[in-house]
Amino acid sequence: MSQSALRLGVNVDHVATLRNARGGPQPDPVRAALAAIEAGADGITAHLREDRRHIRDDDMARLKAEISKPLNFEMAATEEMQRIALATKPHAVCLVPERRMELTTEGGLDVVGQRAALAPAIARFTDAGIRTSLFIDAEPAQIETAAALRAPVIELHTGAWCDAVTGGDRAKADREWQRIVAGARLAGEAGLEVHAGHGLDYATAETIAALPQIMELNIGYFMIGEALFVGLAETVRRMRAAMARGRAAVADAARA
Repeated sequence: MSQSALRLGVNVDHVATLRNARGGPQPDPVRAALAAIEAGADGITAHLREDRRHIRDDDMARLKAEISKPLNFEMAATEEMQRIALATKPHAVCLVPERRMELTTEGGLDVVGQRAALAPAIARFTDAGIRTSLFIDAEPAQIETAAALRAPVIELHTGAWCDAVTGGDRAKADREWQRIVAGARLAGEAGLEVHAGHGLDYATAETIAALPQIMELNIGYFMIGEALFVGLAETVRRMRAAMARGRAAVADAARA
C-alpha cells in the first residue's frame, strides 16, 4: 500500500449518545454516517457496548445495510458480541476492552493475558471474511502477541498521548509519542496493518499522520463535538486536510 494512502474512519457513537439523552429517534447516527461519507470519510466506526449506552443493535443493522463504505464494528470479545458481528458481517471488527463503569475506553486490550480467549474469536471472524483489529497500547509484548495471533490489523491506543498533549504535559507527551513511534515501527516490521485512534483532534491527527506505518485513523468524540459548531461535513473536510498536511511530511522526508 502506498504511504500516501491514509484512511479516515468516523465514529458515530456520540450522535447516538445525544439521541439517547431524549429517548427519541433523533439525531440519527446512520444519517450522520451518510453525511460523513459524502464529505469524504473512508469508513464508519460504531461501538456496540454491552449496556447499549449509545449505539443500539438496530443502528448496527441499518449501518451495514445503508452505508456504502466499510463498517468497523467496535466490540468486546464476548460471545454475545461475536454472534451479533457474525450475523451483521461488517467489513471489520475492532476488539476492545470494556468495563461497564468507564466513561470511554480507558486503555488497550490485554492480548497477552487474553490470548487463549482471543485466538478462537479471531479465527471465527477470519473464516467469516471479517478482518480483525486489536485495539492495543503501543507495548512490544502486546504488538508481538497480536502478530502471533494472526490478527491482520492493530489499532494503537493514542489516548494517553493525546491527553498529555491537550493537558500541556510536554514530558509525558514526549514519552507517549516515542512509545507510539516505536510501536508503529515494530508493528510494521511484524507485517501488521497499523491504525490509530482515541482522543485525536486536528493537531494530533496531523502529527500522527506523518508516521508512514499508520494506514487509518478512527476518530469520533472530537469530530462530533466540533460538528456542533461547523457542521459534520466541514469537520470531515478539516480533518482530512489536517491528515493530508501530516502525510505530506512523509513524502517530504522521503525526498530529503
